[in-house]
Amino acid sequence: MLILACALMVTATLPMSVSADTGPKPSVVIDFAGLENEVYYATLLSEGRSTGPESAYDAERDNARYSPSDTDYAIWEKFVSYKDADGFYFLQFFDECTETAQFKWGYYPPEKFKILLYFPEKDSFAVSSEIFERYAFDSYYTVRLSGDGIQVSANVGGGMVVVKSYNYGREIFSLIVRIILTIAIEVLVALAFGFRSRKQLRLIQYANIGTQVLLNVALNYVNYKAGGMLYVFAYVFLELVVFAFEAAFYAFGLSKYGEGKTARKGYNVLYAAVANAASFGVGLALSYIIPMAF
Repeated sequence: MLILACALMVTATLPMSVSADTGPKPSVVIDFAGLENEVYYATLLSEGRSTGPESAYDAERDNARYSPSDTDYAIWEKFVSYKDADGFYFLQFFDECTETAQFKWGYYPPEKFKILLYFPEKDSFAVSSEIFERYAFDSYYTVRLSGDGIQVSANVGGGMVVVKSYNYGREIFSLIVRIILTIAIEVLVALAFGFRSRKQLRLIQYANIGTQVLLNVALNYVNYKAGGMLYVFAYVFLELVVFAFEAAFYAFGLSKYGEGKTARKGYNVLYAAVANAASFGVGLALSYIIPMAF
């Protein structure tokens, strides 16, 4: 109940907007290396003719996303004229990556795609020879082009090397930080509740190591596969599961080694509720202060 109350208070105090299409969407992020001296535009070619609001150009439907008065109309024309050997479609979404060295499709990217680059100064294309799929909610790739990857012609160039580049190191670091922080908070709450014996503190540490490893691995998997919106719901639900387990474990385990009030099962269940509420609340607060760890 305390955890749910914390969640409701956070929801009530944080500003938010509601729409029919709320929540984060999958994304594909591509970083480019070795093109520092090139002017280039990037897009993803889709296996299907549309995804989300983006669709392939159809002269009969007159659904052009660009007009002659637009700055990048000439670039759009080049992408529209490109004919892919595997029959993939240009969905009229592209971006210049000269300065950022990164392309991001953050709203309904294609499920299966190829990477296409256009170099206006050389009037040349470079396309990936492989077909890729979104492998996570936020899929990251790094692209490198070999020396023969850019042809000074209207033909398609080869030599594009594409690798997955999801930041697993960051996720592992985040996991370790959360586990250590949670154990520290719950041990401090235990001391405040009068738990002093080594056996009691060891039980609390062992219980937290087990539950927090399982909890955070599950949350990381949810975030990896489904993104932040489902992560929040899973976080609240799994915290309730952790509380139920720890309450039962402490009711019998801590009582066995306790004296006075620390030997009472009800008191130890109360400790479990307060400790989990504290770690939950502190975690939410710190997620805004140091988001890289959450």
